[in-house]
Amino acid sequence: MVVNNIKSNLMELGFSENEAKAYIALIMENPSTAYDIAKRSAIPSSKIYEVLSRLKERGAVFETDSSEKRKYLPIPADELVATHKTRIDSTLADLKSGLNALASNADLSFLRTITVYAQLIDKAKQVISDASQTLLISLWPQEMALLRAPLEAAIARNVKIAIVHFGETDTAIGKMYCHPLVTTIQIEHGGRGLIVCADSDEVVFARIASLDNAEGLHSTSRGFVTMAEDFIRHDIYVMKIVNRFSIELKNSFGENYELLRNVFKDDTL
Repeated sequence: MVVNNIKSNLMELGFSENEAKAYIALIMENPSTAYDIAKRSAIPSSKIYEVLSRLKERGAVFETDSSEKRKYLPIPADELVATHKTRIDSTLADLKSGLNALASNADLSFLRTITVYAQLIDKAKQVISDASQTLLISLWPQEMALLRAPLEAAIARNVKIAIVHFGETDTAIGKMYCHPLVTTIQIEHGGRGLIVCADSDEVVFARIASLDNAEGLHSTSRGFVTMAEDFIRHDIYVMKIVNRFSIELKNSFGENYELLRNVFKDDTL
């Protein structure tokens, strides 16, 4: 599994499958002859020299100086990663600059639908990473685990963070408000919710029934962002009241505040 993941990551960097397999084989045992690399990586011997030649062009491997059989060494993994990171960062910076130069000055407020869970999480991470002033967030433990690193980085940038977390947690990031009605809310909404609002400018708003059944929106629409922020602020206002007057509220509205949550009536016990 680990090797397969490494191979996939190398292919994301532009390596062919055989190039990735050869580099991994060489990292695991070196120096090695082309024959040994082909044997360990299951690359046909008729193709191994072509594969090694391309890796040499990439700067990923080099030959040893030896009077014996020609042998190959990989560049260290840290050096390979650092080299590609520098190239990718430079390419992305140039791309961003070029695309911004081409972009029109039209209003780009929009609602983008996202229905793939991994893409929702990636977009949420990006929104958090781009925040410079404030983050208002509502989430569940599953998403907290995935977003914790960028949230901690935001704290390090002095971004103010307030989080409504469904269920108890030991995590301490910004100001945490633990929502008690976990089961009730999940049944009513048919899944978990995720809201990430950054700087009052951008929002990810999603409902997650399962990893295979997620739907959400990403938007910079001022109206939609304001609505999402108000949703979170309202929950926080309620949490502050519940934390101070829990006994009185339960005596009036029921153990799970069911009478409070019934907006079509104004009854008490």
